[in-house]
Amino acid sequence: MTSSSDRTVHLAVYDTFADWETGHTTAHLTQHGYTVRTVGPTREPVTTMGGLRIQPDLALDELRARDSALLILTGAAGWDTGETLAPFARAARGFLDAGTPVAAICGATAGLAREGLLDDRAHTSAVSFYLAATGYAGGERYVDVDAVTDPGTDGGGRLVTAGPTEPVAFAREVFGLLGVYDAKKLDAWYRLFHDSDASAYEVLQG
Repeated sequence: MTSSSDRTVHLAVYDTFADWETGHTTAHLTQHGYTVRTVGPTREPVTTMGGLRIQPDLALDELRARDSALLILTGAAGWDTGETLAPFARAARGFLDAGTPVAAICGATAGLAREGLLDDRAHTSAVSFYLAATGYAGGERYVDVDAVTDPGTDGGGRLVTAGPTEPVAFAREVFGLLGVYDAKKLDAWYRLFHDSDASAYEVLQG
């Protein structure tokens, strides 16, 4: 039996949240029966990098891994300008420790690096030296690809990471992790939205 937590994805939102990085991910998850709930530092509105105001559905201290299928963290100026967003990285640790997956893109990968969550997991980001500047110990696990999923070990949750220019590849990894599409349709989805391959549309509709 499918519980509500199996179909609920939590999207972290905070000031200067990078709007474009999760548009494909959340739109297509919603179209496939998932509920996307936003999580802010508090329930007070936040303003995205694109100037949009978002009213979070819940505050970070209300978030529980058992109520979620996935936590998504996006880029924002706050990841590299102090400790403002560090609580979200600590929340990611709680998710992974509970066996619940996390997906991080852009500056959120640096937040996870500072939290020590990339030391023993395959991961990627904008460039390797961006993460190296955090002083983390996971440089040998860096993979120079658009997006990557670490399968997790010893009960730990799976982790998706991607660089800031790869929102489509990021979405592909999330869909694969959650089983939104089978392998053939997942490949077609990526070819359609990343490569503008019109022939992939027929596969998706099949």
